[in-house]
Amino acid sequence: MNPSSTYVGLPIPVAAKLTDTKYFFQALDNFSRVMAIRPGDRVLMLADPLLDPRVIDAVIGIAKSRGAEVRVYMEPSTQVTAVPEEVHAILKKATFVVSTWFCSILDPLCINLRRAGQRWVKITYFRNLDLLHTPQARFPVDLIGEIIRGTAARYPTEGGFDLHFTDPRGSDFRISFTQEMRANQLATNRWRGQMTAEEDGCYVHYLPTHGPNLWDHNSVKNDFKAVVPMAGVLYPQWAVGFAKPFEEKIAVRFEGDTISAVDGISEEAVILREMLVGGRMIEGGGCGFNPKAPRHTVYPAGSNAPGALHFGIDLAQPSDYIRRVMPDWEEPPVHMDLITLDATVTAGGNTLIKDGFLCALRDPAVVALAARYGDPVELLEAQVL
Repeated sequence: MNPSSTYVGLPIPVAAKLTDTKYFFQALDNFSRVMAIRPGDRVLMLADPLLDPRVIDAVIGIAKSRGAEVRVYMEPSTQVTAVPEEVHAILKKATFVVSTWFCSILDPLCINLRRAGQRWVKITYFRNLDLLHTPQARFPVDLIGEIIRGTAARYPTEGGFDLHFTDPRGSDFRISFTQEMRANQLATNRWRGQMTAEEDGCYVHYLPTHGPNLWDHNSVKNDFKAVVPMAGVLYPQWAVGFAKPFEEKIAVRFEGDTISAVDGISEEAVILREMLVGGRMIEGGGCGFNPKAPRHTVYPAGSNAPGALHFGIDLAQPSDYIRRVMPDWEEPPVHMDLITLDATVTAGGNTLIKDGFLCALRDPAVVALAARYGDPVELLEAQVL
């Protein structure tokens, strides 16, 4: 064989002029539906200086087309751990909030305003308008909802059970659920597969890639003082802020929800030990549900591909390592996400994820709905690496 010959085993990409316009309008329709602004809404954008101003303009355009008013408030960064007091009054007056701020999900004021009916869209994954031209932006939001509902249906409906995380490296971590916790967890709009900001009190992500989490404090109605039985060891393959997956098998050990030790001798293990010991788990298995979210992209919080998991840790103190390598991270240096790409997760006797594959992707209802939009195998299982 001529060594200079070119191997051709796959088709060349379809010319952009034949696809880009239709792809863009698919994504634009998703965007318009998620931003379910109503006539007369008082829209507030909580922004930061690094947000693409075209994103702000896009939200303003949607609002104006529907007869809603918009105000924009900007903090110096997204790393806002609590809503500043000077913002309280304008936030309380808003009916629809679009936010880049870290505190959006956790601040008690935000939680209480949603309980009173305020609608929220978090745009951690829509910081650049050009993201409308990505596969994950045009993936049907209704199909993501069906995938989420299929996963929720695997949580047992009788008795207590453990959410059990394992992987080939030896991870063995359990979170104990009661039926009350299950009901609380799955009652949120995201776990019910409601991907658009239509419902009073909703909290959704756009782009629709991130979560919902297999466990978080929604299970105890956001009582961060509640003791949730959990323990074990995780062997993460990767973490946000590290350029590539770990070569060493690093053990992160938990006593309850608190990290008690990090085992390993590599440079990464030393960094993680200094960073993580004393930190507290707040997201036990943040799962992706958008099959076109890139699997090997873990920044800013992920991976968000189906079956990939991230474990959100609130640190005992700010990390100087995070400050050095990610000074403009969308999250503050008191948070870290540990990543596994090949986990198996069971809820009681039911399997949610098998070796990194989200089982609901092959549910008959999911496959049937996917067939409305194209080839189900391509849509659901052709991953973006």
